[in-house]
Amino acid sequence: MDRILLKNITNTFSIILFSWYFKNKRDLPWRNTTDSYKIWLSEIILQQTQIKHGLPYYLRFIEKYPDVKALSSASENDILKMWEGLGYYSRARNLHKTARIVTNDLDGKFPLTYFELLKLPGIGDYSASAISSFSNNELVSVVDGNVYRFISRLFGINTPINTSKSLKQFKEVTMKLISQDNPSDFNQAIMEFGALICKPATPSCSVCIFNDQCYAYKNDVVFDFPYKLKTKKSINRFFNYLVFVSEDGLTVVEKRSKKGIWQNLYQFPLFESYQLVDLIEINKQVESLEYISSQSGSIELFKNQSIVHKLSHQNISISFWIIKIKSLNTNSISFNKINSFPFPKPISNFLSIFNLQ
Repeated sequence: MDRILLKNITNTFSIILFSWYFKNKRDLPWRNTTDSYKIWLSEIILQQTQIKHGLPYYLRFIEKYPDVKALSSASENDILKMWEGLGYYSRARNLHKTARIVTNDLDGKFPLTYFELLKLPGIGDYSASAISSFSNNELVSVVDGNVYRFISRLFGINTPINTSKSLKQFKEVTMKLISQDNPSDFNQAIMEFGALICKPATPSCSVCIFNDQCYAYKNDVVFDFPYKLKTKKSINRFFNYLVFVSEDGLTVVEKRSKKGIWQNLYQFPLFESYQLVDLIEINKQVESLEYISSQSGSIELFKNQSIVHKLSHQNISISFWIIKIKSLNTNSISFNKINSFPFPKPISNFLSIFNLQ
């Protein structure tokens, strides 16, 4: 790391950054409030999510649940349904848990300090720093992916950012740079600069206000930062969803209760295999289930193909097997009511194009 540059730039960094930020910042609804509930909601939604994708969700949540009490009164199914398509569903479950804790145990008053926020489900260093800074102007630096990238390039920090050591180091550096008088705007500004100027694949180095000092730019190693340790290889999984369709428009869905991906969301009966399977194997699985009284009907692979859904460290090949039968036993629901259930995105996408006819 270029410690001389860090020492020399400390006194002027926030001034230069503010001059850029106040001219170029995006007008985002959570920047126009100090309401800790709204800021918390935005931060949870925007974890692992781009602003352009998360903004419509934020607006829908605020409209339906304008305060933490309203959110706490919703069912987990309601929250998961609203969250549908955002992914990382543990965020939604923790959102619900936190809302109930704040309402029932904290008299509906959202904590404002970093250390108190850390006690709530789903709130780690980043979220606690952001919420306390933006709602309470607490003097704490916020380090997200944009900050990691910008600061690592500027000072030539080659500590892998996917290690525990990196957070401590980057927090120490940004705390030396932060505006003592206005930490809230400083944290917004440094993240915004990383998002709009010091971008991952297409950084605007030629117009960067720090390009005359940037270690990575001057040494032509911009794309070497931030540095990450290689992660484990992705595993391949094979999901076969059994989509029953009776003559009277009924089907079967079940709740995915096991821990792991998509916990507490709904799905069609699932057969997970070790590889892509054929119709003969699916027939065996269908025969073993109790949903039907006889094996009369037809089975076909939807659109005659599987789709691949990529998650962190998982590549899931998904096949929807359409099983048309005369009638179903108990535990069936009408296809007309199926959209009231929260589903993983691949199933939601399937339902949007599936035609009962």
